[in-house]
Amino acid sequence: MNKQASPGSGDGTVGKALDVLDTVASLGRPVRFSELLADSRHPKATLYRLLQTLVSQGMLAYDDRHQTYTLGIRLVRLAHAAWRQSSIAPIARPYLNALAEQAGETVHLAQLDSGQVLYVDKRNAASPIDMFSQAGKVGPAYCTGVGKALMAFIDPAELDHVIRKQSFYRYTPATLTNEADLRAELAEIRQAGVAFDREEHEPGIICIAAPILLAGGRPAGALSITTTTRRNGLEELTAMRPALLEAAASIAKAVEDWQFPA
Repeated sequence: MNKQASPGSGDGTVGKALDVLDTVASLGRPVRFSELLADSRHPKATLYRLLQTLVSQGMLAYDDRHQTYTLGIRLVRLAHAAWRQSSIAPIARPYLNALAEQAGETVHLAQLDSGQVLYVDKRNAASPIDMFSQAGKVGPAYCTGVGKALMAFIDPAELDHVIRKQSFYRYTPATLTNEADLRAELAEIRQAGVAFDREEHEPGIICIAAPILLAGGRPAGALSITTTTRRNGLEELTAMRPALLEAAASIAKAVEDWQFPA
């Protein structure tokens, strides 16, 4: 974490409160006031007032015994409402179920969120794989199959913006670590219609991914079939391409009749 202002920092009290929520959420554990203060750009009295307001509104919960703050139950309700209204997950669910059963492997559904990948749903294989991706988690776009499938089909201006947000951190020896290599692969993905993760984010984890393209060509999300190199190789994943594309097309068709938020 750092003390730089966040995008919401110019939005008055609401922006300040959201900054605090973001900080608590990013830690992923109960956090003490002293920890928040050490990293906060707000004065002590302001931070305390913001925390009190967030607790009283149910956005944060306070544990008197351990003197720690956690995300509140009201946020859970809001998250579920957002999932229903702003995510394609409810519409895609039956197609994910069918694809996971047909492929016998883990299936992911993802959307772009501020230049990163937000996993909005997941179906585990009969033999689940221990991996980073879980519904609700945010991951890098440049080194995941779903991320590359999404980036390959967004418009050029948006792509420039998304690429600027990539860290190009080397997670594995196979990770793409520069813009030129990423753009070259995105061009190949646009031609092929599918993307691959070749152990680029996690060692031993590979996937094939496809965008869920609406009629105008805009991706509403991306779908992937993920496996481990202990079970399959890229050839086996490539054989699943027709089933993956059929599922992506079916989801796109279902989404077309829905008011999908831009």
